Amino acid sequence: MRDLGVGFTYLLKGQRWVARHGKQYGFGLIPGLITLVLYAAALVSLAVWGEDFIGWATPFADDWSSPWLGLFRGFLTVVLWALALLLAVLTFTAVTLLIGQPFYESLSEKVDRDVSPDGTAPESGLPLWRELWISGRDSLRIVVRALLWAVLLFALGFIPFVGQTVVPVIGFFVTGFFLTEELAAVALQRRGVELRDRLALFRTRKTLIWGFGTPLAVAFLVPFVAVFLMPGAVAGATLMARELLGEETREDSDANDNDNDNDTEGITS
Repeated sequence: MRDLGVGFTYLLKGQRWVARHGKQYGFGLIPGLITLVLYAAALVSLAVWGEDFIGWATPFADDWSSPWLGLFRGFLTVVLWALALLLAVLTFTAVTLLIGQPFYESLSEKVDRDVSPDGTAPESGLPLWRELWISGRDSLRIVVRALLWAVLLFALGFIPFVGQTVVPVIGFFVTGFFLTEELAAVALQRRGVELRDRLALFRTRKTLIWGFGTPLAVAFLVPFVAVFLMPGAVAGATLMARELLGEETREDSDANDNDNDNDTEGITS
């Protein structure tokens, strides 16, 4: 259970890192703002023309008498908009990361250089188009997995009591796991860690992943909030990726140096 707290600590560390590096924070906001504008335009368009679309898609109901026609199409319009909103929440991070690949790649590299004892950061050596292709492909695979879980949890939601209490909690943990994978992929992809290996690595430290991703998943229910937390989330996921791979950070090396100094003082005294 200790890993839950450690994961949450990395989330806070990431937010503190971007708070200390204002230029990088502003740079990292751009992809989220672009995605937010695109999603908002799509949802507004659906709200304006959704009823017309439902009318076009249900010609068999044209001859229904009132009020059944209005109730039926009104219900379908609400369901369509709700599903679109759910899809927007599920895909917001993946789309933002895809749009912001160059932005977050740069941010993640700067985090690595800042905390690395030798001031270097791993580089993939791949051209940008190749990185975008890999990122898009892996994001699609994660979204498909997340949607399968969403369908399963939706079905379980009809179970009395359990569906209204346990299932939503499980849903946040599942969302947090996949959300963390998307964020940490920015750093792990540069290190050549494939999706299958990333998922296997995450399963060995599930409580750490949940501690990082579950609070973030709750916050990301509001895409506007996600925009402002995204740069820090990428920074925190980069720091956590270093721990998962056993890489030393500057804090660790400083602590080891202090321990060695104390041991030396103890011997000489």
